[in-house]
Amino acid sequence: MAAQRYRGSCQCGRVAWEVDIDLAGAVSCNCSRCRRLGAVLAFAPRMAFTLHSGEGALSEYLFNTRTIRHLFCRTCGIEGFAFGAMPDGTEVVAVNVNCLAGVDARTLPVTAVDGAAR
Repeated sequence: MAAQRYRGSCQCGRVAWEVDIDLAGAVSCNCSRCRRLGAVLAFAPRMAFTLHSGEGALSEYLFNTRTIRHLFCRTCGIEGFAFGAMPDGTEVVAVNVNCLAGVDARTLPVTAVDGAAR
């Protein structure tokens, strides 16, 4: 599957974005945050992501190593994406596939990641 352009948003619509992303590598993680969120994540280069609205409506949450910037809407509480970096320093965005228009994350092949063990 090649990267495609998707529109995404939080539940209330205050935060909206577009991202060029390949959903073939989607993951579910069992770390203390992802498990509670029920997020299905796909990753793309940071420059493939464009925030269209809601920058002022975002709150940031950092935990564990405090290197991933989890961003969520202050109004509806939905975390649509997070910013981080690969071990080589390449900036990436982790997108919550459940927030992408026209995508049913439950129908995607998803790889389980044992984030709880890290």
